[in-house]
Amino acid sequence: MDAAGSEVEGECAQYAGQSQSGFITTQGGKLLCSKIIHLIHDNDVKRQVSKVLHECKLRMYKSVAFPAIGTGQAGQSPAKVADNMLDAIVEFASKRSVQHLKKIKIVIFQTNMLRDFYESMKKREDSDSSITASLGGKKQPTEKKKPMVLEKKVDLATFQICGENQKNVDATESWIKNLILKEQFEDSISDELIENFDKRQIDTLADLQRRNRVTIKLENECSPPCIKISGISRDVCSVYVEVQKMIQKIKDTEEERSKAELVYNLVEWRYPGSNDSFVAFDKLTNMRLEDAKRAKKPHLTVKINKNYYNVDLNTLQANDDQGETINIQRVPKNEGKL
Repeated sequence: MDAAGSEVEGECAQYAGQSQSGFITTQGGKLLCSKIIHLIHDNDVKRQVSKVLHECKLRMYKSVAFPAIGTGQAGQSPAKVADNMLDAIVEFASKRSVQHLKKIKIVIFQTNMLRDFYESMKKREDSDSSITASLGGKKQPTEKKKPMVLEKKVDLATFQICGENQKNVDATESWIKNLILKEQFEDSISDELIENFDKRQIDTLADLQRRNRVTIKLENECSPPCIKISGISRDVCSVYVEVQKMIQKIKDTEEERSKAELVYNLVEWRYPGSNDSFVAFDKLTNMRLEDAKRAKKPHLTVKINKNYYNVDLNTLQANDDQGETINIQRVPKNEGKL
């Protein structure tokens, strides 16, 4: 309220007894927003968020930002609040009637709550991929991909069977076929992340196929996309494990990027630029610095303009191997929006 200014405080006093919906709306005052929706205390966080989103829809607002409602003086569990807020947002975003509201943000000032909201988002991503799209707005239609085919050179083996009569020849042929079939095995992996395979992953699959007695087929028109591996059973099992590792690596990378984005919304680390200005670190380095700071590590090595610097996380000074010392900054972000 102090940041918004006296005019907003006066509006609140004026409208305080007129609320019938559990909230009142005032001008943005000195904050970087057009309107402020002031909620009247209610332990039902999900209902409060739903009311605000419905009001935004009626007023045709394009964006809205929430604090972690109820985690301050109300003392509610951050994990429970995260679940309730995201439940309300997901339910709202899944409605086809939503047209104007394009961006919904949750501003978390306390870094210790970051993990609760991150885990709540991940639960929804793991259970339903469409929910993740809802959290970030409507998913943009993607161009339908053509099936990916991995070429494999097959060396054919030819058996010539000679025998005293046709019956013996047929029996031998059947015996050979059974031996081959016993060694054959097929397994499949279905995962949404297969759709994100680029040339590097395709080349890796081709190399796995080339080095092992298997055939790999990518069925990316399925939902979710699927990789089928067939061939000698022991090779199929070996390749299956390698493909799972590839998918897990993509998942880990995406999770790291998501976490880095969340950390960047809370705090920004900077290094000196030109003309006495400061430049923000890339988001992954920003996350590494913040994680090290929170873990109370004394030092961390980072790369600045192609040179490596050892950062003292207590003094916020960084030294390179030539003895040059620079000062870095840690700037918490306080977004004054509701």
